[in-house]
Amino acid sequence: MLYDPSLILAQIVCLQCLYYLTLGAFSSFLVGSRLSRMSLVYLFDFVTVTASTVTGWCAIAAFFLTSIAAHFNFRFCFIWIPCRSVYMLYLIERAKKCLDFAATLYIIHLSICTIYGGWPSSVTWWVVNVTGFEMMALLGKYLCIRREMREIP
Repeated sequence: MLYDPSLILAQIVCLQCLYYLTLGAFSSFLVGSRLSRMSLVYLFDFVTVTASTVTGWCAIAAFFLTSIAAHFNFRFCFIWIPCRSVYMLYLIERAKKCLDFAATLYIIHLSICTIYGGWPSSVTWWVVNVTGFEMMALLGKYLCIRREMREIP
C-alpha cells in the first residue's frame, strides 16, 4: 500500500468533522433540552463536563453515546446513529490504523478545548475523554477486524 499524505489528512479532517457533528447532535438533544440556548461551551469547555449537575450528566451522556450508540445499532440492526467507531469502519477500514486515528482525533480535541477554555483541570473531563478514546479505538478496531475476517464471496 502506498503512503498517501493527502488521503491521511483527508481522513483525519473527515473523522474530526463527523466527530463534532455527532457530538453536537447528541449534545443538542440531551443538553439542549435542558437549556434555553445551546452553546459551544458544552462541546469544548471542561467546566461543563461535571458530575455535580444534571446538565453536566447530560453532557457526559452525550460524549458516551457518541462512542457507543452506533456499535449497538450496527450490531443489532436498529436505526443507524452516527458514531465515531462506525465512522472509523468506513473511513479508515484497517484495524491497525484505528488506534492512531483515535489518538489523533482526541489530541486535536484536547488542543481545541485548551484553546477554547484553558487546560482541562477537571478529573471528570479527563475520565470521560480517556474512556471515550478507549471505546472509540476498541470498537473501531473490533468492527474493522470483523469486516476483515469476512469470507470473500
